[in-house]
Amino acid sequence: MRSRAALLSFVFTAACTGPVVAPSLLPRAAEKIDPRLPVERPINDRPVDAALASKLAALVGQAQAGDAAFQSAAAEAQRLAGSAGPAHSEGWILAEQALSVAVAAREPVARALGDIDNLGADRLQSNGGLAPSDLAAIKSAGAAVGAIDVRQARIIEQVQAALGR
Repeated sequence: MRSRAALLSFVFTAACTGPVVAPSLLPRAAEKIDPRLPVERPINDRPVDAALASKLAALVGQAQAGDAAFQSAAAEAQRLAGSAGPAHSEGWILAEQALSVAVAAREPVARALGDIDNLGADRLQSNGGLAPSDLAAIKSAGAAVGAIDVRQARIIEQVQAALGR
């Protein structure tokens, strides 16, 4: 009788389980993509936003105009530093003042560089990302203005070296 009760218990339990649906072991579609292959085109492949492009062009223009003013101030500082004389002499003080004017003339380039960074950060935050074309435009403008900034910094360092700083 015990074996009969155990057999009936087993039969009833087996009847309650129903058919088992196991997941397929065949490769999924995503597994067929080779990760070593380059992506053929970006997902968000669109031209640069016109408003962004015009703002970036204006900032690069601002930096270039500022560079023209800097170049004349830096030329005067270099000329005076070349004939400055000993430290704390009248010529040295005039060269230091001209150097201060040249440093102040770097402001439009520094401002443009910061504005380009802020423009990219604001768009990144407001849109939740940047399209590849917009990112490339921001990087290009930043590189152009950054090159001007580096060149100006070198000129300032040369004048400072000539003045014994």
